Order: sequence, then structure tokens, then C-alpha cells
Amino acid sequence: MAGNAQWYVVHTYSGYENTVKATIEKYVENRSLQDVIHEICIPLETVTEITDKGRKEVVQKVFPGYVLVKMVMNDETWHVVRNVRGVTGFLGEGNNPIPLSEEDVAALGVEKREVVVSYQVGDSVKIIDGALESFLGTVEEVDLDHNMVRVVVSMFGRETPVELELDQVEPVEG
Repeated sequence: MAGNAQWYVVHTYSGYENTVKATIEKYVENRSLQDVIHEICIPLETVTEITDKGRKEVVQKVFPGYVLVKMVMNDETWHVVRNVRGVTGFLGEGNNPIPLSEEDVAALGVEKREVVVSYQVGDSVKIIDGALESFLGTVEEVDLDHNMVRVVVSMFGRETPVELELDQVEPVEG
């Protein structure tokens, strides 16, 4: 049953996003719906605002008026989410919610994809994606938290460090 959970976009009244999220979480806990409603998320981003008082970091909603819910869609879960105070409906046509595609979920950064790294600093790797595809290089730094690897590539006789995503390189079998 849990295998067919997908992300859905729930439309809310502006300013009700946190209330809707908290209410759905409470329903899930009270009605033991953890196996059908997995996650509730409000995508946030940190932006730097420059005012006359200087720079300050501000966290703001990426999509005001929307909450993302990972759930198994059925009559019960539809009614639970749809009847939360502040919810105006699901993204989709009429009473037919449309789930987000895998590409949308990845683009939104809602689900962190775990990349298993089979190389380490000092290893020879081949770049398998991007502008430098098929170049060989040596791993200089691996940053799992930021999904980044720095590889030193020899271009035009010079050693050049290049920053790539972890899944853009693979170890060279030696």
C-alpha cells in the first residue's frame, strides 16, 4: 500500500500554510494514518534582503498558498486533507488531484535523493554528465552535505579544479 504514495499539491488560503500542515499532521497522528499520509511539506527558501539597515537573511515560502503532501490517494485521505480548515482543494481538475511527476519533485528539492558515493579523495574518476563528459580527473574533495565533488581535470596542459554534482562522476576501474 505504501508503495504508491505520491506528492500532491494542496491549495490553501494565503497565510494558512503552517496551520494546514499542523492540522494534517495532527489528523495523521490521531487517526493513525502514517501508512497512507507520509509527509507534509512547505517548500522554503532563504533569500538575502538588502534594506537601508543592511543585509539580512529571510526565510520565505517558495509557493505561498500551497502545501505539498506525500500520500496514498484514496477516498479517506482525500477527505481528510480536503476538509482541513484553510484548504481550498488539490491541484488538478475538479475532484481529481494530479500527482507531481518525479521530475517536479526533484526540481522542487522536496525529496533529497541519496547518492551513494563509491569514490573518495585521491581516486581517479570519469565525468559522465555535463560539459566535461568523458574527461578523467582526480577527486580533490567530496561534500556529501552539498551534493558536490571537486575534481581536478587536466585541460590544455593545466590542472583545473571543477565542481560537479556527486552523481556526475564515476570511479575509473583500474
